[in-house]
Amino acid sequence: MDNQPATQAAANTVQAPPDATPATTPENPLDQEPPGGKRIFGVLPNYRTADAALESTTLTPSQKFIIATKDSFDYPLILLSGALAGLDQLADENASFGQGVKGYAKQLGANYASQALGNMFTEGLFPVVFHEDPRYFRRGPGYGGFWKRTGYALSRVMVTKKDSGGMSFNYAEWVGNASATAISNLYLPDSRTALANTEGTVEQVGIDAVSQVLKEFWPDIKHKLFHKGSPQ
Repeated sequence: MDNQPATQAAANTVQAPPDATPATTPENPLDQEPPGGKRIFGVLPNYRTADAALESTTLTPSQKFIIATKDSFDYPLILLSGALAGLDQLADENASFGQGVKGYAKQLGANYASQALGNMFTEGLFPVVFHEDPRYFRRGPGYGGFWKRTGYALSRVMVTKKDSGGMSFNYAEWVGNASATAISNLYLPDSRTALANTEGTVEQVGIDAVSQVLKEFWPDIKHKLFHKGSPQ
């Protein structure tokens, strides 16, 4: 009878099964593959996209530069730059480059340089300077309908997560793209005006905003078209 309380206490203690492990986030947030994979439609780099569950994690400066480097030197970026160069040549943008193969090669080099600089500045250098998180945290279908998710995605060029927690104006996005546009004056002689620089910065921020809408919905599109992965 003396052992009854001890026996009851032991019986009331619930032991976790040996294979039960608590849900945790990875030690290195970059170890988790981006939602929808590393590339959108096999072309657009998707390395800066992260699941919303990782929003509580913080990147080190070196991790920010890893994301920027992957986005800047992934081979599909050359294909994207090639397509943009073709459009610029058709529209006779940067007329001083001329036409033909030589002109197209200059357009290609200029487009790639602008894309790579923009990525390195907005995802690497200035997120470190301003202590901001360069990742896009995808919300998924559980967040709401199409317009709510689209509005969230577009707004990320205006607000971003701080390393210390909380939100702030996205200085890295705007200062980074403005800096990349300013440097492009060195190799784009036809765009060396204040108006052209302002237009270039706004255009690049707009491209980033649209790309984040793609990042938000790409897993859904991939699941519907190819029946691969989960749209969640």
